Amino acid sequence: MAGLAKFFIAAGEIESAKKVLASVAAGSERDTAIIAAKAALDLAEQAAAVGDSSELEQRIAANPEDHQARFDFAILLNAQNRREEAAAELLTIIKRDRAWNDDGARKQLLQFFDAWGPMDPATVSARKKLSTLLFS
Repeated sequence: MAGLAKFFIAAGEIESAKKVLASVAAGSERDTAIIAAKAALDLAEQAAAVGDSSELEQRIAANPEDHQARFDFAILLNAQNRREEAAAELLTIIKRDRAWNDDGARKQLLQFFDAWGPMDPATVSARKKLSTLLFS
């Protein structure tokens, strides 16, 4: 079911993915594949609501401290499967202002990790960088 939901998400069929995930049996929601599919669905919905990447890039270039633009840009990068770049944008926010948006950049990065899976190279790399930022 998780694989089918991810297929629909990749194809841009968000409503179909929602239906598949809604049909998941009780108790299955703890399955890591289901967690990843649900996170991917949420991220796809976020990306659809963000807007234009060129506008966000211009806002960041004009004001590197525009954390909302950087946050939204990270969501778009993730939707384009540019995982390392998406993580880097969120890590930049964490480095500059960890408390921004109630620790929103860290929370978003953790959602990326859920969607990507624990063994994904982007997850492994970004987790190391996040640990370095938080514990050094």
